[in-house]
Amino acid sequence: MAEEKRKSGKHTLYMEEREKVRVSGVLEVLSFDEEGVMMETDCGLLLLKGSGLHMGKLDLESGDVAVEGSVDSVAYSDGRMAEKQSFLGKLFR
Repeated sequence: MAEEKRKSGKHTLYMEEREKVRVSGVLEVLSFDEEGVMMETDCGLLLLKGSGLHMGKLDLESGDVAVEGSVDSVAYSDGRMAEKQSFLGKLFR
C-alpha cells in the first residue's frame, strides 16, 4: 500500500535559511528529537539532521510537516522497512 501512495503522491521540500523546512508528501514520521527527524515520504526515507529541531506543524492526513531549528543536513534513502532500521542505525551512530 505504501508503494501505491509513493507512486501517486506529490513530494516537495522547501527550506528557508536552513532554519525552516516544510515537507509535503509525508506518509509517516518514524523518529523525532532535537537532533534529527526521520520520515517516510512519497519519494523514500528523508532524514533531517541538525540542532534545536522542533515540529512546527504535523498533519499526516494531508502529508504536511514543518520543522524549525538549525538544519545541518538533508538525506534521502530508497529503503524498505527492513532496511530502515539499518539506515537509522548507521546515521545515528
